[in-house]
Amino acid sequence: MRNIKLILEYDGSRYQGWQRLGDEDSSNTISGRLSDVICKMTGEKPELICGSRTESGVHAYAQTVNFHTSASLSLREIKNYLNRYLPTDIAVTEAEDMPERFHSSMTAASRTYVYRISVADVPNVFERKYVYHSFKRPDTDRMREAAALLKGKHDFQAFSSSKKKKAAPKEVFDIDIYEDASELQISICASDFLHNMARIIVSTLLDIGLSLRPVSDIDAIFSGTKKASDPADPKGLFLQEITYKTL
Repeated sequence: MRNIKLILEYDGSRYQGWQRLGDEDSSNTISGRLSDVICKMTGEKPELICGSRTESGVHAYAQTVNFHTSASLSLREIKNYLNRYLPTDIAVTEAEDMPERFHSSMTAASRTYVYRISVADVPNVFERKYVYHSFKRPDTDRMREAAALLKGKHDFQAFSSSKKKKAAPKEVFDIDIYEDASELQISICASDFLHNMARIIVSTLLDIGLSLRPVSDIDAIFSGTKKASDPADPKGLFLQEITYKTL
């Protein structure tokens, strides 16, 4: 059996995320559409493993997926077939044979998400599906001060919409905030992300930047004395990169 790695980019606007959980219908998901085409291509129904499960409406510049197959198709044939039959808002940019021990999720070293916020005087109508618009420019110095408190290894359960009660330690390696005259971007690099964690971190930082809550709320959220902000609009969030350990 071959272990095939794919790199995907997709516009998540019309999909219910990477995958639905449990018995929920997964036909309108990225994995559902990809699985259907792989099944037609190989005659097999392989398990698809992704590096980071993007949520409903979230996009990806570079999602990593791997699956096992006995098909003898060349990598070029696999890539061309998938791009021919996948919807036009999902594309395979790379295909590679990997060692058996490669696992898109388990061997990942870091995941990076970037969130785009428009701060232009007038929202760009052509970017409206991919950028959240803030009518007031946030104070990025306050946001950076708050972001520094999120770095390191913490239990991020309070920054997640997951209903699990047990501790969920993750390590945030870096949070960068870039800005120019018309746009602000928040980049979060972490070992892994809980459900809605990236969007909740973004919305909390944005509320702090808009002076809707103080910087000290970060510690209060970790301690459980205050709640984090509601998740930010998914349309501004992109999975930017997944890095891997050396096998």
